[in-house]
Amino acid sequence: MKRFHVHVAVADLESSIRFYSSLFGAQPAVTKDDYAKWMLDDPRVNFAISKRGDTPGVNHLGIQVENDGELLEMRGRLSQADRPVVEQANAACCYAASNKHWVQDPQGLAWETFHTLSSIPVFGEDTRTGLSRIPVKAPACCVPKLDA
Repeated sequence: MKRFHVHVAVADLESSIRFYSSLFGAQPAVTKDDYAKWMLDDPRVNFAISKRGDTPGVNHLGIQVENDGELLEMRGRLSQADRPVVEQANAACCYAASNKHWVQDPQGLAWETFHTLSSIPVFGEDTRTGLSRIPVKAPACCVPKLDA
């Protein structure tokens, strides 16, 4: 089963954790000095926030899958959208190692499909080098720059 993913850049992590914990009626599943994530079942969403130097607001959207077969299915769907797709194998981002596919929608919003492989002890690397379009300032979430 797939899970909707939302990542929001915030200016004040502590007050944002209080707000979203109240909104969702649950504490974050992961809390770091610069990041928090809720893995909710109602609604089924992976909701993450971080204070990583980016402009506050929606950082990117995504669909988290449970296995490599679902990730391959999502890759096929992205290919049908006639948008360039950036693949990342074993990407280290947001305290997790994941296989990912990134695409940019016609409005320029970044979308990822990903399969989380494991937790890691660090936020990860900014993986934007060599790509070109999404204006994300380092050290933001690991959104690559995508060609439209």
